[in-house]
Amino acid sequence: MIRAQDVSVRLGEREVLSGVGLHVRRGEWTAVIGPNGAGKSTLLKALMGLVRHRGEILLDSRPAATLKPRARARLVAYAPQAPALPPEMTVFDYALLGRTPYIPYLGRESAHDREVTESVLDRLDLGELAMRRVGELSGGERQRVVLARALAQEAPVLLLDEPTTALDLGHQQQVLELVDRLRRADGLTVVTTLHDLTVAGLYADALLLLAGGRAVAAGEPSQVLTEEAVGRHFDAHVKIEPGPDGRPVVHLVRGGP
Repeated sequence: MIRAQDVSVRLGEREVLSGVGLHVRRGEWTAVIGPNGAGKSTLLKALMGLVRHRGEILLDSRPAATLKPRARARLVAYAPQAPALPPEMTVFDYALLGRTPYIPYLGRESAHDREVTESVLDRLDLGELAMRRVGELSGGERQRVVLARALAQEAPVLLLDEPTTALDLGHQQQVLELVDRLRRADGLTVVTTLHDLTVAGLYADALLLLAGGRAVAAGEPSQVLTEEAVGRHFDAHVKIEPGPDGRPVVHLVRGGP
């Protein structure tokens, strides 16, 4: 569903990404991990066409460079890490923005657009909050509203940049379980950036480890999350062992570097 080859991005004088490759199969969840400044968010922006890049990106076997913005938005939905949420806008109207790729220029939303939006809000348990102003919501509710806007696009690919940022443990789990449930129900292809390595290994089918703007490891969580790799690229002293389901659990070890 996504194939990126030799993707490089320069922002100002800095090469943020250099020769990165990514292959995500249809219906797969891939988590992009790495230390701060590794280029994780920039990679998602390149996939979405929000930053200029070198290299080739294919979306559903189509060259991304040839896609017009509305066509790309029908293929890929993107939820940024810190979206602008107009505080006076209602939950329904904000989620309805996800239907923009289907609304004619100078036109208005159709009854179908409103039905899709209502259905998405109901699936996210936001139906009762539809007329609430976004500025009145809790952190967990706002994250779900951002997800609702992305899902209202009905795109087969979902890009989520740190979807659990600033959420407490319970809300983190709710958002991740929701994404996983929707992915399985609707066959979505999901790419997320995640800081928590254990969480990334728990939910994703595959991991891509970035460091210094380069891809240094890729594969199943148990292949990527090794003590040697985490110690080297995160400058951390860790113990990694299999959890109850066999997926790797990362523990910090006191007294490390």
